[in-house]
Amino acid sequence: MQYTHLGRTGLSVSRLCLGTMNFGPLTSEADSFAIMDRALELGINFFDTANVYGWKVGEGVTEQIVGRWFAQGGGRREKTVIATKVFGRMGDWPNQSKLSALHIRQACEESLRRLQTDHIDLYQMHHVDPDTPWEEIWQAMEVLVQAGKVIYVGSSNFGGWHLAAAMETAKQRHFLGLVSEQSLYNLSARMIELEVVPACRKYGLGIIPWSPLAGGLLGGALEKAKSGRRSSPDAEKRMNQLRPQLEAYEALCREIGEKPADVALAWLLKNPVVTAPIIGPRTMEQLDGSLRALEINLDDETMKKLDAIWPGPGGEAPWAYAW
Repeated sequence: MQYTHLGRTGLSVSRLCLGTMNFGPLTSEADSFAIMDRALELGINFFDTANVYGWKVGEGVTEQIVGRWFAQGGGRREKTVIATKVFGRMGDWPNQSKLSALHIRQACEESLRRLQTDHIDLYQMHHVDPDTPWEEIWQAMEVLVQAGKVIYVGSSNFGGWHLAAAMETAKQRHFLGLVSEQSLYNLSARMIELEVVPACRKYGLGIIPWSPLAGGLLGGALEKAKSGRRSSPDAEKRMNQLRPQLEAYEALCREIGEKPADVALAWLLKNPVVTAPIIGPRTMEQLDGSLRALEINLDDETMKKLDAIWPGPGGEAPWAYAW
């Protein structure tokens, strides 16, 4: 396994982050336990979850599964850098969602209880809350850090200017602020290159890409469809919309002798601002297979071909669109 620092911190995390969103809804608890055990065996020490995963309001199903896995002992908790999130609706009362100081405090306590741990290594804001001032958010996070309940704070789905506002306010308070940003980022979704990537580089935030395979589209979707594997109506619609690009992409992968999923992950890992893409394996085979991406070194010519197939926004703002 390869390791890197999480953003500008001294925290060492694996170059692949184990996503747990499937645990509960799609992957049984027994299989989830086996996947997490195997991840540790492979050296993956970075796990990502969220209080809303499991998709039963207020229950935190996935966090509970992770917590019961921690409770088995054997160094599981000590070896794992656990990241979870706050923002989503956890009940029907007015303050059971978003980023008020009250909800942050309550949500943290509930996540700690479900995860059966005394601290959260990376506590991420799952989305921007335009109704809550940064002074309130940072005060709440500072209390959690001082109490030892949270070690690092991260964001998710923030725009570039949100990151700047957050970091400048944290700086005024002499607080470390954000250390990471979890964004939608893959070959077919490169919009964060405009503002988010340069903001993360400026402030020393590590990018944790979610949906690195674009919901499976970049994992050899056309080849799998030929073999009879069925996709959801939405996935099939998007596959048809992107068919020319997917055909060119899968052909390029065959040309260089690598699986499309591995190339998609390797492309992300090539970006020095990226800390660790989130892989969400439903099976042990998918987990084991993802490690190949760490061994792939895409040369300049292949990177140019990928850019031609999946063009980004044209660079960083404002040069991507202004004179």
